Amino acid sequence: MNSLFFVGTGAVALAAALGVLLSRQPVHSALFLMANFASLAVLYVTLDAQFLAAAQVIIYAGGIVILILFVIMLIGHEANDRPDSRRGWIQVVSVLLALLLLVSLGSQLLFRAGAAKGIPSGGTPAHIGEVLFVRYLLPFEFVAILLLVALIGALIMGRKLKAKEQPTQEEQTA
Repeated sequence: MNSLFFVGTGAVALAAALGVLLSRQPVHSALFLMANFASLAVLYVTLDAQFLAAAQVIIYAGGIVILILFVIMLIGHEANDRPDSRRGWIQVVSVLLALLLLVSLGSQLLFRAGAAKGIPSGGTPAHIGEVLFVRYLLPFEFVAILLLVALIGALIMGRKLKAKEQPTQEEQTA
């Protein structure tokens, strides 16, 4: 019965993820994202990681998705129906990357099926902190640096766009 519930919740998470990708309306995509985060929180509870489930609901489903919805509402939420010459190429590459991810996940499930015995301490904050800051400190720091570089890049791109939007001296006199 537990495995049936787990598979059902995983199917809901997968359906919500597909809804995020296939929806033409940004608001609908954000709501599908919230459903995906909520179903992932349920999966965390089934894995005895209650702290991760609470963090998933509070931080992602509660905070991030609401922030995304505010941005969508402020910027505008019309569907993106403009033709793009790169659209076909991007779809082919994304399907190939998705297949690569699916093959790698499937191979990990097949080759390591008997190796995983579950989380020994149940996803407590102490265990998560030990894993992040002791065992995986270097990748954790790399992710922090990557996010910082992305933030700086977004700020620089935003400033250049605002500078281009400013009228030139000739436009002001005309």
